[in-house]
Amino acid sequence: MIATGILLFALTAVIYPLYFVVIASVSEPSAIYEGRVWLWPQGFTLEGYQHILSDGRILRGFGNSLLYTVLGTTIAVGVTLCAGYALSRKDLPFRGFLMMLFIVTMFFDGGLIARYLVVKDLGMLNTIWAVVLPGAVGVWNLIIARSFFEQNIPQELMEASMLDGASDFRFFTRIVLPLSVPLIMLMTMTHMVAYWNSFFDALIYLQDDNLYPLQLILRNILIQQELTATAGTGSIDSYAAAQRTAELTKYAMIIISSAPLLIALPFLQKHFTKGALIGAVKS
Repeated sequence: MIATGILLFALTAVIYPLYFVVIASVSEPSAIYEGRVWLWPQGFTLEGYQHILSDGRILRGFGNSLLYTVLGTTIAVGVTLCAGYALSRKDLPFRGFLMMLFIVTMFFDGGLIARYLVVKDLGMLNTIWAVVLPGAVGVWNLIIARSFFEQNIPQELMEASMLDGASDFRFFTRIVLPLSVPLIMLMTMTHMVAYWNSFFDALIYLQDDNLYPLQLILRNILIQQELTATAGTGSIDSYAAAQRTAELTKYAMIIISSAPLLIALPFLQKHFTKGALIGAVKS
């Protein structure tokens, strides 16, 4: 009984903030300030969503974010799986030294200026590659992938496939990858969330508004609304209207930016949970 109560309390603590954002996005800001929004919307309105969706930049930003997420996730998962499998092979020359080089990057960072200069020298400034490639390999995910392959792909299986004439590439694509579906789902979900929510790389490396992802466009819209509300138009009514629009826009932005991930998560949750457990508890 006590355990059930604790779980219900934890579930409420997690779900209610999400629910509150939903009802706040369709409620009057004055009702939120007065504390009248608890379980149901007060002063139902869709002005926040109408204001955002009427902006042509939103659709373009959504398409850019979708492109960055799909392309970035594909590259990141592919590179991580290949590197993790290679590092799991005991016959890889300098295996320990290469792993140490990856681990060092977890403790020492060249900093923003160094990363910017590298991206600039590679000619990736103001291109989609500046958003997709810098975060393609995460060392923590690489360690999880290596541990997964070491624990779940027996050496005897590789030797048997080699006796049948399979090459390393064929063994990896035909045997290793089909046995690694939970790991692939884990990597896919992790990178999908990271790329979809990412805006900092775009803020630093992109100058063309047409390349901005959804998160950066929503950020700019919110800043614009707040500046309009605080600019001082000389009229109290104008200030109140601008402040009201800014508040409605803020909650609607949270819903719009989070909805794609909330929709996709239930379909990947089973494999995601299994992959997280397998990759994390074994070393």
